[in-house]
Amino acid sequence: MSESSLAEMLRSRGLRLTAQRQLVLQAVLDLGHATPEQVHTAVREVAAGVNITTIYRTLELLERLGLVTHTHLSHGSPTYHTAGEHQHVHLVCRNCGGIDEFDPELIRPLADQLARQRGFRVDIGHVSLFGVCGSCENGDQE
Repeated sequence: MSESSLAEMLRSRGLRLTAQRQLVLQAVLDLGHATPEQVHTAVREVAAGVNITTIYRTLELLERLGLVTHTHLSHGSPTYHTAGEHQHVHLVCRNCGGIDEFDPELIRPLADQLARQRGFRVDIGHVSLFGVCGSCENGDQE
């Protein structure tokens, strides 16, 4: 998203584009999948005075605006990524911590069945499956 379109989106909601908001969004874009702590580290490289509370508040705002989304890839902090990305399901290796993605269409039949049978709509963008990756399973991990 360009700086001008971000500024326009914020203005339309009565907000202004601050340096911190721009830096946080850029950090999420650059990092791909990042915890608030990782975003904080990236932002502090450019603006040392930005504290972690500002990062959390800004990520919450950006999520309300539909610019980023989060998922839980571990027991710790949520992991954020841009909302403009295609939806994907996360595969998280409990051994090496690696994260992979796959097309949600693979679990669409399950999601549809849950909707029909239970009236439950799965938010595929928040789905994370935990297990052991092929490299760890095969002993390829260094």
